[in-house]
Amino acid sequence: MKGIQGHYNSCYMDSTLFGLFACSSVLDSLLFMATHRQEAAIQTTLLQQIVNPLRRYGFVPSCNVMKLRKQLQQEGYSDHTFATDEKDPEEFLTLVVQKILQLDPLLKLSTAEGKVQENSCYQIFLDQKHTLVLPTVQQLFEHSLHWSGLALAEIPSCLILQMPRFGKNFKMFDKIIPSLELDISDILSESPRECVLCGELAGLACADCFTDPTFGRTGFKLFCLTCSEKVHLHPTRKAHQPSRVRLPKGYPQGARPPLPREKLQLFAVLCIETSHYVSFVRHGPRPQDWLFFDSMADREGDQDGYNIPQVQECPEVERYLQMSPAELACQLPREMEGVAKRLFCDASMYLYQSPSMCLYR
Repeated sequence: MKGIQGHYNSCYMDSTLFGLFACSSVLDSLLFMATHRQEAAIQTTLLQQIVNPLRRYGFVPSCNVMKLRKQLQQEGYSDHTFATDEKDPEEFLTLVVQKILQLDPLLKLSTAEGKVQENSCYQIFLDQKHTLVLPTVQQLFEHSLHWSGLALAEIPSCLILQMPRFGKNFKMFDKIIPSLELDISDILSESPRECVLCGELAGLACADCFTDPTFGRTGFKLFCLTCSEKVHLHPTRKAHQPSRVRLPKGYPQGARPPLPREKLQLFAVLCIETSHYVSFVRHGPRPQDWLFFDSMADREGDQDGYNIPQVQECPEVERYLQMSPAELACQLPREMEGVAKRLFCDASMYLYQSPSMCLYR
């Protein structure tokens, strides 16, 4: 009896709550922010009957989660099936974080026209002509932003990425490689960045060079004015149209690299297989510091019985994280050790946090 006990199609909520709060405090502001009276009851249940016992005792009985589900249903925030039917983690997060407790938007995206879009999660979409076969989360995020013409308007304290899959059955990729760190330095709309060739302060970004393998198979391509002029003398690049890099107001013109890199840290992954959600959580800085959580790992009794949740260490994940992409591609899912297959093959949502920004939000 460890983790959060599942009951009656609650695995989507159990896995989301465990992933968010078991080993991370990035969204703890959600538990203490000022709310109206109606929302305060939901916030109190979330804090006192789920997060606190999970962190203090390592176990939350199913009745506590059911109370939260019924509150969400009875207060008119959701349809009448919220306490009975299976939902998506994204639906649950949007309801609680965005609509009920109204936390400031976790994600702010800047369009090419300078407009800002706000949301709680980011759904990854890819161009049908993409050439990715065994992608990392870094590559998926970069390709999606490039194809959509978007950039991060600011550094998020918590970034929630939904993987490119459709429904419970179709997956776009057989495996996805978790990026333990997500480098967002070149994805920020107003940030000093380095030239990809000489390392000087970049003044131009070229979206047309994004897929050019000459400068690396992934990542946005930024150049200083001198390098951009030389690069675009090549006959295959003369039609490219680089755009100016926007710098923060007041940024010193004479500033020189090296420039600091902004990186987010992976802290949890939600996975789905045959309509059942589980989660992986990082409990330390080492590659082997992983926990696997299943709110319905076992069961006692039949219709009148109860589910037995399980939390287990899964250091075998490290072995596959250290493999080369070619070696990992050859691994048959059914032969992968322990629960590693579920992390690499069934990932639905990745959760990242900023060590610096979570101190202020």
